[in-house]
Amino acid sequence: MRIAIGCDPNARTAKEELMKFIKSKGLGELIDFGSEDTVYANVAIKVAEAVASGECDRGILICGTGIGVCLAANKVKGAYAALLSDIYSAKRARLSNNANIACMGAFTIGSKLREELAEAFLTNEFVPGCPSEPKVNAYMNYDKTR
Repeated sequence: MRIAIGCDPNARTAKEELMKFIKSKGLGELIDFGSEDTVYANVAIKVAEAVASGECDRGILICGTGIGVCLAANKVKGAYAALLSDIYSAKRARLSNNANIACMGAFTIGSKLREELAEAFLTNEFVPGCPSEPKVNAYMNYDKTR
């Protein structure tokens, strides 16, 4: 799995720690989109475009709260970013919502939880035929028309 990852300068340390964890677990090949741009939307859009185009399979974005990068990523057609703060939601983001980008906060959650969220997000897959499939199809079909 190819994983696009990026953050703003406030989250650089959080991103570096998370990258070490992902590598140590063998969860995928990381493509680092940087952490230097103070305008978090720029890196979020680059990561989202890489995921939406199929260049990368999943994405991870981090800023102070995760909210800003999530909003920016979701502006890209084909990007489905979810703000993660608990393990259940991280699993459900994949299993029943088919999210392809995980967004997290550097200031709102600790490094251990970020690791657990990333692992849950990266190791679960959408379940075709699940009760959520018509809902997921609705927003994906709408996305195709814009």
